[in-house]
Amino acid sequence: MTLTADNSQAEDRARARVRLSWREKFRVAFRGLKLGMRGHSSFAVHFFFMAVVIAAAIVLQCELWRWCVLLGCIAFVLTAELFNSAIETLFQGLDEPTKTKTWPALDVAAGGVLFASLSAALIGGLVLLSRLATLLRLVEP
Repeated sequence: MTLTADNSQAEDRARARVRLSWREKFRVAFRGLKLGMRGHSSFAVHFFFMAVVIAAAIVLQCELWRWCVLLGCIAFVLTAELFNSAIETLFQGLDEPTKTKTWPALDVAAGGVLFASLSAALIGGLVLLSRLATLLRLVEP
């Protein structure tokens, strides 16, 4: 390794240790959200169902605790999708031999999003259907 390469690596490590201001941390985080959502078609599907759930909660006049559960499920799914997008982005930067060895990680991440989505759908369905049953007086409140 040359002296120039050693200096360059030392400078990179020093830059990595620099503390970011809170403002800079939030700027980086919002940029990450934008990058995570842009170009990933799964987000369109998640946002569609998010809108359906929110509309149903408004129409059914859900209580605060139901809103908290529903919004928690939505956040759970979108967070899982962001992590999946991060893994996909990392995978795209790998060389072909490494991709061959690590492709199962993509499947595991996709499985995580599927599990989060199915769990959220089940929980959301129970919350909304129980509210609907209460409104239709099929069950006692």
